[in-house]
Amino acid sequence: VLLASGDPQFFGIGRRAVEEFGIDAVEILPDLSSIQIAFARIKEPWDDAFLMSLHGGPDKSKRRKLPHEMRDIPSLLEQHGKIAVLTDRVNNPSEIAKAFNFELRTPNSKLVMHVCERLGYPDEKISSGTPEVIAGMSFSDPNVVILQKSEGRSEKSEVKFGLKEDEIEHERGMITKDEVRAVAIHKLRLPASGVFWDIGAGSGSVSVEAARLCPRLKVVAVEMNEERVTILKNNIRKFGIRNIELLYGPAPEALENLPAPDRVFIGGSGGRLNKIVQAVGEKISSGIIVINAVTLDTLNNAVASLGKNGFKTEVSQISVSRSKVVSGTVHLTALNPIFIVKGEKDRR
Repeated sequence: VLLASGDPQFFGIGRRAVEEFGIDAVEILPDLSSIQIAFARIKEPWDDAFLMSLHGGPDKSKRRKLPHEMRDIPSLLEQHGKIAVLTDRVNNPSEIAKAFNFELRTPNSKLVMHVCERLGYPDEKISSGTPEVIAGMSFSDPNVVILQKSEGRSEKSEVKFGLKEDEIEHERGMITKDEVRAVAIHKLRLPASGVFWDIGAGSGSVSVEAARLCPRLKVVAVEMNEERVTILKNNIRKFGIRNIELLYGPAPEALENLPAPDRVFIGGSGGRLNKIVQAVGEKISSGIIVINAVTLDTLNNAVASLGKNGFKTEVSQISVSRSKVVSGTVHLTALNPIFIVKGEKDRR
């Protein structure tokens, strides 16, 4: 007999026992898990919660690799709205609370943390509060954490993709237009997780849309114009986005120490497109790069640079006309056509 607390198949010894002795030699008699008890204590259903473990063991040198880390919690909460976390002394409730950037909290969002200490013991204790409050407290072991996010409006009404130009702060019309942004992001085929570079990010419209669409994607917004960097910061704060890293500086120099990207968007190059594409080509072994070009010169330059650096290219032209009422009748007003150049590199 191997005696374990709770449910051995819930981040417990059960998996190891089956691996060691074989499925036919093991009989498992589970008890209630700490997560079941915790949700019962706060009287919340848990069938809609994301369950994770940060319990890596007491010996740091022998800690097993976990699927998720503490820094993933804010983006996971954006996705799921409710998370239960098995903790340990290193990954404790106070440290989990500090993983949230309090300055990025959107005005209409409410986040509550429940810390359930020593469940089943005589000194059992349940504490609830905001991350700001929990971050300054200490707790007894063992404990589990439940995080809940509720919005001022229904989650069903929250727009995940399709922000309008007037919703994003920008400089004198310097923004990737809605229709063009939609096509560019479609061409990028964004992965659920990985690294995305937005070079010449400007107001950050592409970065913001990508980050909201894929909360587990690490977005690096690179911009060299100081005024636009300020605007970008405002947009990140306005939408409460936690998975955008803002990098102030010129490309390609600013790209040197970044993690290799899976996707790259170039909205502005400052006349250094060839060097930027070369730098991206050296970093990316498999992935997609999308370049927006307004002029034929930029189009030709983009296609040539991508081909030279091992990318298979395709070009789309986007011509958009928008309706406008003039003297009581509806007219269509054309926007400047845009070339969208996609380069793809496959390690095969």
